[in-house]
Amino acid sequence: MGVALCWFHQDLRLGDNPVLDAAIASGDAVIPLYILDDGAAGDWAMGGASRWWLHHSLTDLSMAFERIGGKLTIQKGNALEILSAMVKETGASAIYTQTRGEPWSKAQLKTLEGQLEGTGCALKTANSAYLTQFGDVLSKSGTRMKVFTPYKRNLLARASGEGMMRPLCPRPSQISMPEKLPKSISIDALDLLPKAPDWSGGMNKAWKVGEAAALQRLDDFLEETAREYHITRDKPSIVGTSRLSPHLHFGEISPVTIYHAVMERGLSEGLEVFLSEVIWREFSYELLDQFPHMPDAPMKAEFGKFPWAEEYEGNLTAWQKGETGYPLIDAGMRELYETGWMHNRVRMITASFLTKHLLVPWQEGAKWFHDTLVDADLASNSAGWQWVAGCGADASPYFRIFNPISQGTKFDAGAYARKWCPELRELDDKTLFAPFELPEMLLAGAGVTLGKNYPKPLVDHKFARERALDAFQQIKS
Repeated sequence: MGVALCWFHQDLRLGDNPVLDAAIASGDAVIPLYILDDGAAGDWAMGGASRWWLHHSLTDLSMAFERIGGKLTIQKGNALEILSAMVKETGASAIYTQTRGEPWSKAQLKTLEGQLEGTGCALKTANSAYLTQFGDVLSKSGTRMKVFTPYKRNLLARASGEGMMRPLCPRPSQISMPEKLPKSISIDALDLLPKAPDWSGGMNKAWKVGEAAALQRLDDFLEETAREYHITRDKPSIVGTSRLSPHLHFGEISPVTIYHAVMERGLSEGLEVFLSEVIWREFSYELLDQFPHMPDAPMKAEFGKFPWAEEYEGNLTAWQKGETGYPLIDAGMRELYETGWMHNRVRMITASFLTKHLLVPWQEGAKWFHDTLVDADLASNSAGWQWVAGCGADASPYFRIFNPISQGTKFDAGAYARKWCPELRELDDKTLFAPFELPEMLLAGAGVTLGKNYPKPLVDHKFARERALDAFQQIKS
């Protein structure tokens, strides 16, 4: 019996895992392997919140392998060097791993392929993280797509064709491993959890991590929320979304599992909108494959001349801390820091506020989200920020500037804002989102003193809106 290395990346599950399925089906003894290689990712190495999640996800995966007679090998360092040494040590005839979407990760696989030439060890990849392969969904003229709505339509049409969406892979009940295993470090040795002071208490309360938790969350969502998702998804005060994004990002559940679960129930209005969100992630990776510079540079070249604010550090810090003086913005940023997640509607509003009210470059917001989100997906995060800023391939028009006052009222966000900004809890929904418009006497009666226990607004909404529109005109001429 030969030996196969099964190199995990963002597919930290046993069920519906084409990579693991292929490795086991080869008949070789399989060594499941995870390598933490921060150096390969460069500036886009995982942030603190993602590292916290990864620790718990690897713990769950390790226990899952033990239940079927296996052992997860853990390593840290340069993945290419570790794999080269491991191939020599084990005599492995193949490395099985997933196709990748991040530019640095694709480059790493290409280098590995060349490195393995002549060694007798083959690199075998399978699509375990996406519904389709990049470049598979094309326009009628056969070109790759840059606009979401026709992309979604063509993907669904393609997926519904006979044999076009792969069936679910079986969950393995046992795994054969070689008698001698390579050295492994402990998950704790990866040093993923925060040092003192430990800021992860809110995330510990907010999340259950791992494959079983992901599948349970999907079942609960489909049973309790999905039917009205097209309505509830925009209301941050209620549990109206699936909250599957971090599970998807780390591959604790596959998008194919979600697709089949949705299709089994039939595409109601709510489920169709939900599936659109899953496909948005897919579309983001399609864009990243076409435009590898997307995390760093605007996709619309004219935005390279946009007159961003030159001195913005103070405003950026206030935004990061949830101290902008706009309760809906502050609630979102505090939720993010406490739980590693933010409601999607509020993500759009907070991103719009940073880029359009404060004229802070969108890259600064994307970096902060990358560090603080448990679902910090490079493609989705980059595409989302470019969409809001107006500089993406399929962007929201720049003149669409979210009003941080009216958005709170429109989407019934009162309970949400009071939860994360408890100093404003005595204000009613009509006054909550613009406390700076109230007379001092009324604010004092609610226990609020602007500039003391709640900040004054960083900028006037009307002024900021006009300034942003004027800035946009400068790059149009």
